[in-house]
Amino acid sequence: MPVTIDLSNRIALITGASQGIGAQIARIFHMAGATVVLNHPNIGTTSSDAAAIAADLNGQRPGSAVVIAADVSKPEEVQSMMQEIKTIAGGLDFLINNAAIIKDRTIAKMDLDEWDAVIDVNLSGVFYCCKYALEIMRDHGSIVSFGSIAAIQGFFGQANYASAKAGVQAMMRVLSREAAKKQIRANAVAPGVINTSMAATIPEAVRAEMMKNVPLARFGSVEEVANVVLFLCSPLASYVTGQTIEINGGWRG
Repeated sequence: MPVTIDLSNRIALITGASQGIGAQIARIFHMAGATVVLNHPNIGTTSSDAAAIAADLNGQRPGSAVVIAADVSKPEEVQSMMQEIKTIAGGLDFLINNAAIIKDRTIAKMDLDEWDAVIDVNLSGVFYCCKYALEIMRDHGSIVSFGSIAAIQGFFGQANYASAKAGVQAMMRVLSREAAKKQIRANAVAPGVINTSMAATIPEAVRAEMMKNVPLARFGSVEEVANVVLFLCSPLASYVTGQTIEINGGWRG
């Protein structure tokens, strides 16, 4: 018999879903039958980008995609988003904490605003989303949050980003214990270098050095990351919780 992942009648919230990995996660969860909530921070083109994705998904299956603007670094906006989801869908089954920003600079040169901005979105934002999502999540749900290879490797100039991502990975280990009473699983994924617009900003010489550490000799795709997230939210991963899954082509730097 074929193995299939069927998330029909389940509700998935993906933060930072207007582009890149988040957009692909929304698409693959939709392909698996879920109704998806695409969150965006309403900055730049994120609103129109998310709306375009939702329009495409709703064209395939009417009423299967919703767009909600919220800055995850602001707890009041996160709480409002969760209550809106409860009103629209009655609850939540999957939370994917994907939203993140990057502001690289050495510790000596990093100003306090650059530190605070990254911690606020990448770490505190995950905490807020988990805290308020738990109020509306149904039993047997799943939370997947984004850590990073940066948390493991400690890349130059990424003290804020690496610290936030390491904190996320630790947070999921704690949450896996606390949410287990409702059979809600909590895991992190730690992507390596993935071909996204963020990765495109890495200087070519640095990319070449990074590639030397990847046994598969290529960087990853957004599809490959989204596939692992889908697995972690599926019945196939029903006994996986409190883990950080590295998606890095075998990187061992």
